[in-house]
Formats: sequence, structure tokens, C-alpha cells
Amino acid sequence: MLNQYETVFITTPVLSEAQMKEAVDKFKGVITANGGEVVHEENWGLKKLAYPIQKKSTGFYYLIEFKAPGDLIEKLEVQYRRDERVLRFLTFRMERHAIEYAEKKRKAKVESKQKEE
Repeated sequence: MLNQYETVFITTPVLSEAQMKEAVDKFKGVITANGGEVVHEENWGLKKLAYPIQKKSTGFYYLIEFKAPGDLIEKLEVQYRRDERVLRFLTFRMERHAIEYAEKKRKAKVESKQKEE
């Protein structure tokens, strides 16, 4: 039985587009290499931080929703800690209602996009 998780990490704002993509690919690789499956991902882009971290006031935010066995989380978080590009991260297990809410939100976003076209 795989649990569903959501992880958000913030990288340093000095990264280029290519470096950011490389960081994202690395963490998605950790998930898939350890029996996980990426369900959804969102690039939230450059945002202002609530308080400076390592003298930086902004950071690139990225969200990955995934299904995985519980022991994968520690492996993923070790990779976050070892990566000097990552300023902060948070991973949590989604319970049933959070999963349903996230799916509903994605569906609504797709439908509103289709209406615009």
C-alpha cells in the first residue's frame, strides 16, 4: 500500500532555468528510483519569502505530489539536506480528503483553461 505525499521545496533564487529543472529532475528521480510515482507537479515560480533564509529574500517554489512507500521520505529528505540549492523543504502525507481536494482543484483548473480557449 503506497501512501500519497506532497512535497514542496524552495531553491535559491540565483539558479538559471536549466539549473532549476536539473534540481527538479534530481528529486523526481529519487522518488521514482525508490518505488515512488509522481502524480502531479507544479512550478510555483519565484516568490518572496516570509523571512530571509541564507540572506535571500526570494526563492523558487516547486511542488511534487507523489505516491510512495513510507521509507522513501527519509531518502528524499536526505537528498534535500545535501543539496546546497535547497533553502527549505516540507513533505507531508496526504490523507483521503486532502487527496480528493487536490484532484478537484486540478480538475477545476483544467476546466477553466478549456473555457478560456
